Amino acid sequence: MEKTLEERKQVLLELISHKDYKPMKIKEIGIILGIDDVTRPILDSLLEELIAEGKVIKTKRGKYARPDTINMIVGKFIAHAKGFGFVEVEGQEQDIFIPAPYVNGAFNKDTVAIKLIRRDSKGKRKEGEVIKIIKRNDSDIIGTFQKSRNFGFVVSDNKKFTKDIFISKGKNKGAVSGHKVVVKISDWGNERRNPEGEIVEIIGHINDPGTDILSIVRSFELPTNFPEQVMNQVEYIPSEVREEDKDGRMDIRDLQMVTIDGEDAKDLDDAITIEKHDNGTYTLGVHIADVTNYVTEGSPLDVEALKRGTSVYLVDRVIPMLPHKLSNGICSLNMGVDRLALSCIMDVDSKGNVINHKIAETLINVDKRMTYTNVKKILADKDEEVIKEYKDYVDMFENMEQLAEILRGKRKRRGSIDFDFPEAKVILNNEGEPIDIVPYDRNVATKIIEEFMLLANETVAEDYYWQELPFVYRTHEEPDPERLQGLTTFIHNFGYSIKGDGEIHPKEIQKLLISIEGKPEEAIISRLALRSMKRAAYTVSGDGHYGLATKYYTHFTSPIRRYPDLQIHRIIKENLNGKMEEKSIRKYNAILPNVAKQSSETERTAEEAERETIKLKKVQYMEKHIGEEFEGIISSVTAWGLYVELPNTVEGLIHVTTLDDDYYIFDEKKHIFIGERTSKIYRMGEPVKIVVASVNKIERTIDFELASEESEEEGSED
Repeated sequence: MEKTLEERKQVLLELISHKDYKPMKIKEIGIILGIDDVTRPILDSLLEELIAEGKVIKTKRGKYARPDTINMIVGKFIAHAKGFGFVEVEGQEQDIFIPAPYVNGAFNKDTVAIKLIRRDSKGKRKEGEVIKIIKRNDSDIIGTFQKSRNFGFVVSDNKKFTKDIFISKGKNKGAVSGHKVVVKISDWGNERRNPEGEIVEIIGHINDPGTDILSIVRSFELPTNFPEQVMNQVEYIPSEVREEDKDGRMDIRDLQMVTIDGEDAKDLDDAITIEKHDNGTYTLGVHIADVTNYVTEGSPLDVEALKRGTSVYLVDRVIPMLPHKLSNGICSLNMGVDRLALSCIMDVDSKGNVINHKIAETLINVDKRMTYTNVKKILADKDEEVIKEYKDYVDMFENMEQLAEILRGKRKRRGSIDFDFPEAKVILNNEGEPIDIVPYDRNVATKIIEEFMLLANETVAEDYYWQELPFVYRTHEEPDPERLQGLTTFIHNFGYSIKGDGEIHPKEIQKLLISIEGKPEEAIISRLALRSMKRAAYTVSGDGHYGLATKYYTHFTSPIRRYPDLQIHRIIKENLNGKMEEKSIRKYNAILPNVAKQSSETERTAEEAERETIKLKKVQYMEKHIGEEFEGIISSVTAWGLYVELPNTVEGLIHVTTLDDDYYIFDEKKHIFIGERTSKIYRMGEPVKIVVASVNKIERTIDFELASEESEEEGSED
């Protein structure tokens, strides 16, 4: 039987990886493998694939070898605006630092081969030099066009792309100065010559409404339209639940059921039922939209959903993982209509322990679509008018509040960490201009839903962990010991300490956060604690969630907007229906690592895009307040100045050069500036009055200066 291309590639890699292999040219490899001139192009192609994957490298003499056998490392280059960069190497936790003189023409996201110029020593990270650019990042560049008489150039929006791109006269697509454009690079240039490119699309002028956000959307390569074959599939999806789809499901339409979401939410993927029993136990039902009934495995819809990985929530728009007909229609648990769900129904005792649970395919019908605001008015504000309007549901909400309090108490006792930072919501007018920035309201209602979703996610994860079936988990590793050591050293300055040697239990972090509550240093210590944490990710191994202090965790509750949830619904349903046989197990073991990797990557991209749009709108908002005075808190102290956060979550920099009443010295260990002559100290967590000095819309930064009366104040505490 003839080998597949993948099998041939594996044979080729095994040859090059053999301990007796010496670097060879393609002709020599062909002779060993018995490849003739007819099949030579296949060998060419397979070698190119292995090079692109970083598993093989081609030397200057045209010989092929494993990178490690010639003292090279292959990875992805991540540029910095200041000229240096880092190389991410698959399987290695720490990046390799590339000093500016050793970048050698690499651009952001290029695949490069490097040689180490310094190995780990005395806590310092490895350093390397780029020896070869294996594969250029072929992404288009988004930037602003500037025109001159005979040519033009584009300044990239991404400051990691450090050179302007030359555009010759016939390749500007008629763009004028100020146009946001998409550029395809045709020549990457060298140390003395800038890259050259061609404008392939004009997004719009920087002054046109919406161009700013659209530029960010394009720069992160977020898809704005669904492919034709996806929309063709959607055409055949019904708008209401078909009778045949109701067969064989647990019918719980008679249970009192509500959804609780924000006022403007349209994709309602979770509903709640609750009953309190005479013995003090509760039966809590978390009912999640059965998206997999309509997004079938391997279909165009499924392929596109995996590619997107997640819905992206930007300041002025949502880029959904699934088309609106599903996310706002048949898959949304809208009030008063039959819907298909996957339910996790849990019996919870008075201490918050799940003593029994059932996962089932269900048929539901939501009685009331509630908002966080109205539930808060009932439970916290005791608003008589709203209580009267929802009188049939008041007992239900009170039971929810009691159970959520029990669950929160249990989480706290085991050491679960809650970072309660204020998140900003930017209010825009019809022109897309920011008119206000307000903190998100985390109230009693949002906390109820948080607790119930956490419990369902944990219960499902534990169930499937012990069944030892292929699954996708939400994993949060233990913090980096070096970062924790830095946090320990810093908090010692404030009289705090963390118990533990090497491994620190999350309960110790939680105790620290409780002890600083309401103190001036709360914001800064909380931030440093958060920075010491690793990023949560999707994995196929259930390695636990450090921040939640639990061994079992997954994402089960949002299949409309997260692919991992949709994927595990498919596994759960196959298992419930007795179809999880050896063939299925092999299939999932093969595909789930890629699902976890892709989902983690798209989540990071979405978070970065969301963060950049908020930063942009904050800059636009503060531009209208240049010269005005505000009071804020010093949120960070760096060698180049003080970062100050205002109550509306806007952060700006007071550059050290503007602190002109003294010469200030930066103490890196204590995170303070101290005046050489006056001994005046600026430290994190202290209130300061500032004036908005300037903004930079391209860099998305805001500069503050100390208000005049601030600089006249006499000395500060030691």
